[in-house]
Formats: sequence, C-alpha cells, structure tokens
Amino acid sequence: MSTSDNTLTHIDAAQRPAMVDIGDKHVTRRSATAQALVDFPPHVATQLRHADLRVAKGAVIDTAIIAGTMAVKRTHDLIPFCHPLPIHGVRFAIHWHDDTTLAIACTVHTEHRTGVEMEALTGATLAALTVYDMCKALSHDIVLRETRLVGKRGGKSDVGTDPDTHAA
Repeated sequence: MSTSDNTLTHIDAAQRPAMVDIGDKHVTRRSATAQALVDFPPHVATQLRHADLRVAKGAVIDTAIIAGTMAVKRTHDLIPFCHPLPIHGVRFAIHWHDDTTLAIACTVHTEHRTGVEMEALTGATLAALTVYDMCKALSHDIVLRETRLVGKRGGKSDVGTDPDTHAA
C-alpha cells in the first residue's frame, strides 16, 4: 500500500521488507469495512433462496460469520507485516445484492495505533470462501469477486463511506 507521498510503507531504506514501526503513532478509535461479492449460477441462487441459505453442511450465513470473525482475529498470523491488534468488535452484514449475488460486508473496530483495513478485508474474504465451501456441492461455478475496502475511519485519513453504516 502506498501513502499520500507515494512511498511504500513496508520497505526499509535498503529496499528490504520491513514491518512499520507504529510506536510513535497516537492511539485512536479505528474502524474499517470491506466487502466481498459471491456470484452464484441462477439455479443455485434460487435453490439457496428457497432453502433460506441452508445446505447439507448447515447454515451458510452463520458459518460464514463465525469463520470471518475467526479470520479477523488471526489476520496477523496470515499476513506477515500486520500487527496483532486488540479487536473491539466485528460485525457482518450479509444480504442479496441482486438475484444471484450475495454481498458480504465485514466491519472491524479497535482502539490502537494502526488501522484494521487488513482485518476487515480478511474477514470478508474468509466469509466468502466459507460460503463457497458450504455451497460447492451445488456448483463449482460460484465466483468470488470484488473484495474491496469500502471505508475506514481513524488514524491519518478517512477513506470511503463510514464503516459504521455497514455494520449489521
């Protein structure tokens, strides 16, 4: 990720990978929301709607929320330069974006010296992967797409929409 002055933050003076030193940053309330979309073939979407998003493996949405929450808490174990953070809250909003697309939004809150964008992105992504896993017996033509940061608040800058408007 680049900063406003177009320098990479995870590269040191010798051009080697480096974790950002956040020791001099101020502790502030920070939040971020990320969204992932899951596209289903029309016949699968219809089947899922009629079954209230339940499949042989269980409740798709509930399982996705649990997996996404677990992923948020383990982001620093998965992405090398992410700091371990105290997570104060995780919320998911999952709804049909259109007839065949499920939208999964993950909002994360903390009070710390660094933001939770990566945690929100990881939560939305793992929730989407869990939906795929739960539904793949119905079709392997399910597509995960457009995982993106929707907004963040706190720290040096605010981006996009207010994460609190996406919380479930």
